[in-house]
Amino acid sequence: MYRLVYYSRNSCPNLGHQEIDAILRVSRRNNAAGGVTGALMFDEGYFAQVLEGAQSAIEETFERIQMDPRHYDVQIVDFSPVSDRTFHHWAMTYTGANLSAPARKLINASGGFDPRSLSGQEIFLQVASLVFAEGRP
Repeated sequence: MYRLVYYSRNSCPNLGHQEIDAILRVSRRNNAAGGVTGALMFDEGYFAQVLEGAQSAIEETFERIQMDPRHYDVQIVDFSPVSDRTFHHWAMTYTGANLSAPARKLINASGGFDPRSLSGQEIFLQVASLVFAEGRP
């Protein structure tokens, strides 16, 4: 079992509910088929994502992500073995479309979230705490 944590710049800063729903629908279908679970956090500036599963399944999923034109400047900040899944209930859940008080560590002066100075563990913990606080689907 592995966990990959990455962030990327969002090339589509005006994602609406329909686009978000489409991203999640495709991600959930693909991830479920590959045995991958995870969580996505995003705002107008960045995506940050945690993927969990078999190494080969995560690598295949991440290759699709890198080819997606909505992402650029993709940076892996952690890819390591783990004993258990954190997001085992979700093929893909999300948080961050409307960042709130619990996300203050990720808020920069412009009001967006900026993962560039955070470790993979810090991003993972922030995403997990927001997902579980929000009770996301």
